[in-house]
Amino acid sequence: MAAVMEGRLCQGIDCKQPAKLRCPTCIKMKLPDAFFCNQVCFKDNWNIHKTMHIDADLDYNPWPYFKFSGGIRPHRQSPRRAVPEAIVRPDYALHPEGVSFGEQQARNNRIVKVLNDEEKEGLKVACKLGRECLDEAARAIAPGVTTDEIDRVVHEAAIERDCYPSPLGYYKFPKSCCTSVNEVICHGIPDMRKLEDGDLCNVDVTVFHRGFHGDLNETFFTGTKVDKDSQMLTRVTYECLEKAIAIVRPGVKFREIGNVIQKHANANGLSVVRTFTGHGIHRLFHTAPNIPHFAGNSTPGVMQAGNAFTIEPMINLGVHTDDRWPDDWTAVTSDGKRSAQFEQTLLVTDNGCEILTQRSGGKPWFYEQMALQK
Repeated sequence: MAAVMEGRLCQGIDCKQPAKLRCPTCIKMKLPDAFFCNQVCFKDNWNIHKTMHIDADLDYNPWPYFKFSGGIRPHRQSPRRAVPEAIVRPDYALHPEGVSFGEQQARNNRIVKVLNDEEKEGLKVACKLGRECLDEAARAIAPGVTTDEIDRVVHEAAIERDCYPSPLGYYKFPKSCCTSVNEVICHGIPDMRKLEDGDLCNVDVTVFHRGFHGDLNETFFTGTKVDKDSQMLTRVTYECLEKAIAIVRPGVKFREIGNVIQKHANANGLSVVRTFTGHGIHRLFHTAPNIPHFAGNSTPGVMQAGNAFTIEPMINLGVHTDDRWPDDWTAVTSDGKRSAQFEQTLLVTDNGCEILTQRSGGKPWFYEQMALQK
């Protein structure tokens, strides 16, 4: 009997048995490893799996007339990853267009929910598991690793924790996390592009566990050659998040978050993305309140104990404006300069807030990676 490959699961559709073999073609082509439990499962899944046997270095441009703002280009994507039937799914995962009727209904009243004790506990568990999945992704980031491989790591980490990867199928998003590299602001789709030494790579993870979503992201350094401007951008972006979290408490207006973030970003010569915002989160992936990150916004509402929402500033080295790739997801800076982002899910308490997605020890991964830069 073949030895079990510790920690690896079969990638056959709805299988998830312990893996005992690797695809020999993937090994030969130096593609990310593909694992299967036995030869029968491998053969049953061959017609789907063989579509991954493409050279990631070959030229690929699905939109030959599109003008890209920066150096990042789309690469081929692997097939959609399967989720075992036993794992509970959010409503949109069952809709062919990925529509959440729960979110649509909530938009009609825009009430900011106050969670009860049972709901708070459910949210905390989902956020803890989401953090564990992001930490798994952090350990995988290195030059030569594809963003598709990061997606695989996140997907399997979620499944192992009895979680549904929330991005998968949400309004037809094709992957289990977002990977946004360099000038990509957010919603980058994992593909076969290999990370390069010096890249910034943001990984945005959300998991759905027993009825609740936990959402967070971090920007990571790839390798040891991240330039000084990108290091500064990443540091200041995280400081913007820290300063915003510091004002969260009952009685504070939601709109004040943007004032704090833009003041610090502008003081360091950086700009704040306006198109994308933080959001309420609990049983719904995105709901009230809306959390703009720029100054002078008019978002209504005052924080109350029991409110749960994300703060996730996106900060740019250049202009604040963004473009969208024809995939309808990937948002990039208009001038092609780099962007960074950090996100936490917060629960407002009686005298402040609890950071539900915080890393053990408090500091994000880039602080350790900063010391390795040459």
